[in-house]
Amino acid sequence: MNEEYDYEYEYDESGEIVYYAVRPNKTQIKKDMAVLFALSEEISELSAAQLKLLELPEKIHKAVEEVSGMPHKGARKRLLKFITGQLHKINVEPVLERLARMKAQSAHAVREHHIAERWRDKLIAGGNDALTELLDEQPHADRQQLRQLLRNAQKEAQANKPPKSSRLLYRYLKDLFKVEGEDEFDQEIEEDAELEEDDE
Repeated sequence: MNEEYDYEYEYDESGEIVYYAVRPNKTQIKKDMAVLFALSEEISELSAAQLKLLELPEKIHKAVEEVSGMPHKGARKRLLKFITGQLHKINVEPVLERLARMKAQSAHAVREHHIAERWRDKLIAGGNDALTELLDEQPHADRQQLRQLLRNAQKEAQANKPPKSSRLLYRYLKDLFKVEGEDEFDQEIEEDAELEEDDE
């Protein structure tokens, strides 16, 4: 296997520059590759939409798409090693920055999802008392729209109908508690929430 060498230089007796190779630190290389392998595994777990946001080179992007659907066996590990080798050839700092930003945004979006879910359930169960509590906390909310959505959601729940109004109430609440910059992940989380409701 060919190794890349760093080159340093010094001046000889006649003042000419003499270059010489410095053997790479194998221990450090192993550590670096282990970090990149972990990164390969992490990005292989991302959704297609999230993967697109990383703006990876096409060869790496395609390999990650392929590995994400593979069972955890030898072939998957070999492809992850290939991705690791490709990542080693590029500057991964922008990728790491985008991934970190994505995690932060995703955490915000998940938190908003749980807040909206809790308030929706609390409103449907608690009625006007819970609505008054919410409006005290969020005075800029549209009282009339909330009251209408809540009334419809309660009727649905009592009649065991599909939760259409409950979803509308959830979306209104999610917008109410929204933090700017979370749009990329909202749709995915909403779809997950709707699938969970459909399963109930």
